[in-house]
Amino acid sequence: MAGPKQARGAAASSRATGAGARAKDKGTRGGRPDAQPASPRQGNGKAGAGGPQTRAAGAQARGGGAQGRGGRAGGQLDRAARAGRKPQRAEPEPAAAPDQAPEPGAPLWLRLVTLVLSLGGLGVSVYLTIAHYSTSVVLACPNTGTINCAKVTTSAQSVILGIPVAVLGLAFYAFMVAINSPWAWRAKSPAVGWARLGSVVAGIVFVLYLIYTELFTLDAICLWCTSVHVITFLLFGLIVFSAASLGVKAPARRRPR
Repeated sequence: MAGPKQARGAAASSRATGAGARAKDKGTRGGRPDAQPASPRQGNGKAGAGGPQTRAAGAQARGGGAQGRGGRAGGQLDRAARAGRKPQRAEPEPAAAPDQAPEPGAPLWLRLVTLVLSLGGLGVSVYLTIAHYSTSVVLACPNTGTINCAKVTTSAQSVILGIPVAVLGLAFYAFMVAINSPWAWRAKSPAVGWARLGSVVAGIVFVLYLIYTELFTLDAICLWCTSVHVITFLLFGLIVFSAASLGVKAPARRRPR
């Protein structure tokens, strides 16, 4: 009886040993021990010891993060302000405008030519006036045929409203010398330009009347009178050209800004 009981005890002991070995093998998972959960008391103790420090460190970290975000936001605002603000360049100060800008005027050659022509017309008019009032002065001109200066200067048509045509020519060219002088060309008043243009237009109309009288009424031509007519035509062309290209009104003055 003792023999079988010992055999059953040995078998039970071997089964228990095998179960323990299997449990050990299962717990180690290939030789690594499983992590054992901490006991509630131990975990609560650690949490109680490290909780305030952890919360303080977290608050400090959050405060540092907020400061970092604030710094980045300030840097972005500074960059945006620098990008939006354009650099101001120092602009040069405008030069002071003169009281009056140089104004366009008639070219020098036109001034000189009109003055010389006016002086020539004045000289011929003086000569014709002297010959009209003086019997001792005879015009250097043929007195026969179509060219007959005496016939023209002594005719009834040589006097208009009691005034000799030679005197009218003298007055006209005396005015033309004055209006075509360098001072008159530089005048700023528009009245000077209108007076110049109006006088030469009136002169050319009177010359056309005299030419018609010589050719169709007297049937004679005065060479001295013809020279005055030619000078008047030239002056008319030059002055009308000047008025058409440059105008007769004086340019407006520019006020300083």
